Amino acid sequence: MSETMVIIGSGPAGLTAAIYAARAGLEPLMVEGMERGGQLMITTDVENYPGFPDGIMGPDLMEQMRKQAERFGTRIVTSDVSRVDFSQRPFKIWVGEDLYEADSVIVSTGASARWLRVPGEERLTGYGVSACATCDGFFFRDKELVVVGGGDSAMEEALFLTKFASKVTVVHRRDEFRASAIMSDRVFNHPKIDVIWNSVVDEVYGETVVEGVKLRNVISDEISDFPADGVFVAIGHDPNTKVFVDHLELDDDGYIITKAGTTLTSVEGVYAAGDVADKVYRQAVTAAGLGCQAALDAERWLESQDVPAATMESEHSKVG
Repeated sequence: MSETMVIIGSGPAGLTAAIYAARAGLEPLMVEGMERGGQLMITTDVENYPGFPDGIMGPDLMEQMRKQAERFGTRIVTSDVSRVDFSQRPFKIWVGEDLYEADSVIVSTGASARWLRVPGEERLTGYGVSACATCDGFFFRDKELVVVGGGDSAMEEALFLTKFASKVTVVHRRDEFRASAIMSDRVFNHPKIDVIWNSVVDEVYGETVVEGVKLRNVISDEISDFPADGVFVAIGHDPNTKVFVDHLELDDDGYIITKAGTTLTSVEGVYAAGDVADKVYRQAVTAAGLGCQAALDAERWLESQDVPAATMESEHSKVG
């Protein structure tokens, strides 16, 4: 099965790329994965995505984007990519045992937040448990919150949450942070932030929303209840790039490296968009923007390679 473009992943980046590519007449094939829609599928209220003044549920937003991509001719396969071969064109993508070949590929497989894997966490995700302060902090005005972690990300989350919360408590398993000195100092000196050292969260509890956590001191093994209105897990993200190891250039954290100012990867004709290549912003709207950019980059490259011209006028050539 030969395709002009295969898009791997179906979060905001992949679906936006699909919309642009489909409108350009490239008839993209999207391998959306068994966990389609990305991290927004576990996000309840999305209030910072432009165009929805009253907010929208994460799964509803992704379903609308999916329908829009399909409306313009995107074909979707609901399965996971098992392996790839980008050593020569056409590129080879295996979905289970099925082989697809493509002139161009956009990788938009996203990143997954690391979770604590403790009782109550999964059940209360979206109901007081979050891995994104920028996404959900607004909902916790005048609340008391727990941030779990000790790196720069945890410090950033804690400091951001002070804009809304009445109190933020950072829980860290060691007796010193891994974060940079400047970020640590900002946390230590903030009047709204306390720190609990040498402790881990053993459980998140609450009937329908978070009511608190059970903390275990790693030195004494003592268990204590700590009331809280929300828990923000900030122990890092893992890019979903295992299938691309040895096929694309990755950084030390496993994120796909792209050429500055573009979405081009280390392989000509292969592009990356969204959280799989962005470990700084990690927002739905920035992922969507990168998806647009990847589709335009790929379309222009395909034209330069004398791939058959698009059957529709491309969006970037229009006014408005």
